[in-house]
Amino acid sequence: MKIKLIHTLMFGLAVAISAPSWAQEWPTKPVKLLVGSSPGGGTDAMARAVADKLTPMWGQTVVVENKPGASNTLAADITAKATDGQTMLMGVSTAQAIAPHLLKLNYNNETDLVPVAFTGSVPNVLVVAANSPVNSVQDLVKLLKSKPGQLNFASSGAGSTQHIAAELFKDLAGVNAVHVPYKGSGPAMIDLIAGQVQYAFETMSSALPQIRAGKLKALGVASEARNPQLPDTPTMKEAGVPLVMSAWYGVYMPAKTPQSVINKVNADVNKTLAMPDTVKRLETIGATIQPMSQAQFKAFHDAENKRYSDVIRKNNIQVN
Repeated sequence: MKIKLIHTLMFGLAVAISAPSWAQEWPTKPVKLLVGSSPGGGTDAMARAVADKLTPMWGQTVVVENKPGASNTLAADITAKATDGQTMLMGVSTAQAIAPHLLKLNYNNETDLVPVAFTGSVPNVLVVAANSPVNSVQDLVKLLKSKPGQLNFASSGAGSTQHIAAELFKDLAGVNAVHVPYKGSGPAMIDLIAGQVQYAFETMSSALPQIRAGKLKALGVASEARNPQLPDTPTMKEAGVPLVMSAWYGVYMPAKTPQSVINKVNADVNKTLAMPDTVKRLETIGATIQPMSQAQFKAFHDAENKRYSDVIRKNNIQVN
């Protein structure tokens, strides 16, 4: 009996020691960080900023993989079903808070994925091509009213913040235009610059490089206050259309991920967000960095799902 008791105690001690040790050692091989849109967008920029810092911190390569499609939910679907223990998702409000209320998903947004680490948000900005005759929000409103249903707006995908913002704009400004969805912000920007579509409510991160290059004009920022990256551009409220819309980002993992790993990822992502060079890198794309605990992020995720559900239902927004 004594020998059996000793063996039992030794086994329990071994488990107690190995569990936190295992969490500290994770990851033991390269990690995939999936992105639900094409390279060049805000989600991609956020993912690469975080991955570049986690790689040396973990001693394992964090590989960013772009899986565009289905309103950013393809990457979420792959992550939700991953069983390798090494797959994460750079989630975005499009997939994690909007799409569940518009699309029939192949995974459960509330039970198959867990919010792990919030990274920040980027406001949407109303943009037109540099050679467009439109020079203000009110110019665009007048043009759209003169040609109801004849002009087009682009988005990174049906159900994206770009799409929702443009639908709200139509409602608030009393105008009508045709939605043209793309597989990511990159392709949408190409056609906007070329004049194939007339305007877009792009995320700041996607639009800023083109604005700085003189290929796009910013008419209004959909935030409560002016953005430091575009100090001379009025908010949509200042321009006469009280529209507020931002894309937010955060790391998600499969629901079966051990809590010890979730805690580690949250802590380490928050460390990367506190690094001055990471802050500078993300601020240049118009991002507001906002680290949260895992519990705070979960509460935020739940609140945003309710908010978008209410907005979509109230404005009868649908995806064809």
